[in-house]
Amino acid sequence: MAWNEGSISLRDYLYAGISGNWVDTTKLETESRYSNSDESFRTLKEYVLSQLAHDTNFTKRIYRYLVNQDIVTGRELCLALYSQGILPYDEQEIGRLAAGGEDYTFDFMINKISSLEITPAQLALDPCTAGCTVTDVHTGKVLAMVTYPSYDNNRMSGTVDAVYFNQLNNDLSRPFYNNATQALKAPGSTFKPITAIAALEEGVISIYDHINCTGRYDEVANPIRCWIYPGHHGELNMAEAIQNSCNYYFVEVAHRLSTDEDGVYSTDTGLRTIQKYAAMFGLDHTSGIEIEENSPSISNEDPERSAMGQGTHAYTNVQLARYVSALANRGTVFELSLIDHISTSGGQVVQEYEPRISNHVEVADSTWDTVQTGMRNVVALGSIKGIFRDLQVNIAGKTGTAQENSRGNHAFFISYGPYESPEISVTVNIPYGYSSSEAAAVAKNVYSLYYGYTDLDYIMNTGALDATNIVVGD
Repeated sequence: MAWNEGSISLRDYLYAGISGNWVDTTKLETESRYSNSDESFRTLKEYVLSQLAHDTNFTKRIYRYLVNQDIVTGRELCLALYSQGILPYDEQEIGRLAAGGEDYTFDFMINKISSLEITPAQLALDPCTAGCTVTDVHTGKVLAMVTYPSYDNNRMSGTVDAVYFNQLNNDLSRPFYNNATQALKAPGSTFKPITAIAALEEGVISIYDHINCTGRYDEVANPIRCWIYPGHHGELNMAEAIQNSCNYYFVEVAHRLSTDEDGVYSTDTGLRTIQKYAAMFGLDHTSGIEIEENSPSISNEDPERSAMGQGTHAYTNVQLARYVSALANRGTVFELSLIDHISTSGGQVVQEYEPRISNHVEVADSTWDTVQTGMRNVVALGSIKGIFRDLQVNIAGKTGTAQENSRGNHAFFISYGPYESPEISVTVNIPYGYSSSEAAAVAKNVYSLYYGYTDLDYIMNTGALDATNIVVGD
């Protein structure tokens, strides 16, 4: 306690440990079997120092203290980027840094981040990771799957570069972690189309019925606020509720799904229905891709919050990609695949990829029409319309935000296009990405590249894009 309070020195602390038998002195290599406290202290000190000399985590902690106490300045850290070879040697820039003050150092860092000479992964600050999956909605083929950050595969094949491996293993941005297949997060409002389909097909509401969003839902023990609170959406039908991502609306339909024809409310009843429809879209098992993937989890508590994509839902990017592909093609749930074909080393094709269908969701055409219209209006009329205003291809999508205590919200966007005749789906997740508008902006650029409105040279030479200033309500 005294050590934690800072009222005794490290020397006194170690002496107390020796005298109190907190330290097993028999394991210390002392000159005498029956050493006194002073000899034990000297041996213990030498042991600690020898261990710390090779402890990289301790070294990092020392530098953290030096930085936090302004012993090592921001200017010196920037100069270290050159001395350590992180940035290529630039005599003029080094001279300006050495002579400049704090303001110049700040501008220097902003410019290097904007030009991607310093990457989000190197900073390891939220957000510094993301995943994206592009699928053919008519076959389940994965056309592209990206996890950021990644690493140089060439240095990990054959003889492994041990220094590089340890660097990756200790990297706070976790480059070994596949954010497209392993990052399990609550889907937020991207789950609402499933709730919409369940409500329409179970007959608790029709496409023409309206629910009056007052901003706060009081029919449950722990009242639920719509994201627009203290405002309100007013009267909404199903397509409008999807467009506006109205929490009140989907909580109310979940409450109806939990109430039987005799008016008896049961959370189990509502959860069973939500779980049934989530499973119909493949969210009860992994996506089918041929690499390691974490298993999904359909929520098993609180039907009202589960209907909004909260509760205990947890899905990966590729699992949401399969689900939105089924929304796009009106019900065919494919097992996704990364493989086009298998061939011999000589190029002879041994096996062609064949689409595998795990389920077909049979619902009314009016249900598909309503959900797809709502998703189109999310992009064309909703809060993210400004992002897609200049995109030359019409798409449909749904934003989603999942909260995490003490850190930024997770950002999601599921989508497909072209809206009139769907071909591909694009799913983006940015852990701790703050706003789903950022995930939507990434998806927009994927569509722009895929359909030839942007070329790869432009992307590679543009640098970092600015964050959007669009506030999304979901």
